[in-house]
Amino acid sequence: MQLMIYTGRFAPSPTGPLHFGSLLAALASFLDARHHKGKWLVRIEDIDTPRVVENANDWILQTLDAYGLQWDDTVVYQSQRLRLYEEHLHKLIHQQEAYACCCTRSELSVRNARHLYDGKCRETPPKTDASVAIRLRSSAVKSEFTDRIQGKQVLHQSRADDFVLKRRDGYFAYQLAVVIDDHDQHITHVVRGADLLQETFRQRDLQAHFNFQQLEYAHIPLATYTNGQKLSKQNLAPAISNNKVVENLCFALKCLGQNPPQELFQATRREIIDWAIKNWQIEQIPATCVLPNQQEA
Repeated sequence: MQLMIYTGRFAPSPTGPLHFGSLLAALASFLDARHHKGKWLVRIEDIDTPRVVENANDWILQTLDAYGLQWDDTVVYQSQRLRLYEEHLHKLIHQQEAYACCCTRSELSVRNARHLYDGKCRETPPKTDASVAIRLRSSAVKSEFTDRIQGKQVLHQSRADDFVLKRRDGYFAYQLAVVIDDHDQHITHVVRGADLLQETFRQRDLQAHFNFQQLEYAHIPLATYTNGQKLSKQNLAPAISNNKVVENLCFALKCLGQNPPQELFQATRREIIDWAIKNWQIEQIPATCVLPNQQEA
């Protein structure tokens, strides 16, 4: 039996430069991989092309390099993998595990108060040549897994969640692409922000449909300001500076509960990274990460 090598990844969307919350996710996933003597990959999730910002790919990679977060292997771009997604989608359709849906967003907003698809097109296939979405024919109404940071997670729904795999506009959905990519890249461990915690149930469901191996997940708390506002691109979080690497690395380690010694604040980037890899303890990550309002990084 071949021994599974720990393989983690950082998979940002190129919708703008990295902010401090992005650094927390990247640093946590990098340190967890390196602490376990594993591989760390970078994947650019640029599948939703209307949201892609020009040059954001370069900004992201330059920032990772500036902070000493060196990745293994070639950077993967989802926009170059569309044929792979199409092949897997056709397998599900052929096996009748996915189906066409012609329901519009306005129709769904009226019918689905809990954001679970009511199965209209599952029961009555659409008779139209117009654009349709493709949904997973899910059977999961209850699911659970243990997150390495957040603990046991349980989902119990009134009906199966037939989520979208390919949108009506022709773009592949995030869930389909990320599950296929994680399998194709032999990812074993995912460390990412807690905003994606609930998405894990859908991804595990799809992994089961493909008979893919289930992954280990760890979701770090979202960085918020003291006023409760989430640090995100949507909230216009400032881009992280590549001129304050030492300060930002030490502050990030502190936010991640790693308790860097005071002398580390005067160390070099390499010394900080080496110390953090050696002393990494994922169980020390706190439940919350609160920043001063309008934190400049």
